Amino acid sequence: MIRVILPAHLRNLARIQGEVALDVAPPVTQRAILDALEARYPPLRGTLREYGTQERRPFLRFFACKQDLSLESPDSQVPEPVATGEEPFRIVGAMAGG
Repeated sequence: MIRVILPAHLRNLARIQGEVALDVAPPVTQRAILDALEARYPPLRGTLREYGTQERRPFLRFFACKQDLSLESPDSQVPEPVATGEEPFRIVGAMAGG
C-alpha cells in the first residue's frame, strides 16, 4: 500500500480527507503512483501532470523520504520506504513570489 499526501486544494478538489492509500504494483515509480491516483480520483487528471506530455505541472513538487524527486525521471523507482508504505509520497504546492 502506497501512502500519498496531497496539498489541501487538491484534497478539496478530489473530495479526499487525510492521506490516500493506493495499491501500486511493483516497480513503484512516480508515474505508477500518479497513474493510480488519477485513476482513483478522476478530478485530479490534468492537475498533477499536463494532459498531453504527462510532465509535472508547474508549482507542484514531489517528495519522498525528505528528498525532492520533482526533477527525477517519472519512471525511476521511488525509495524503498515509500514503496513499502513506511513513508508517504508527498505532493507539495511550490511557492513563488518576489
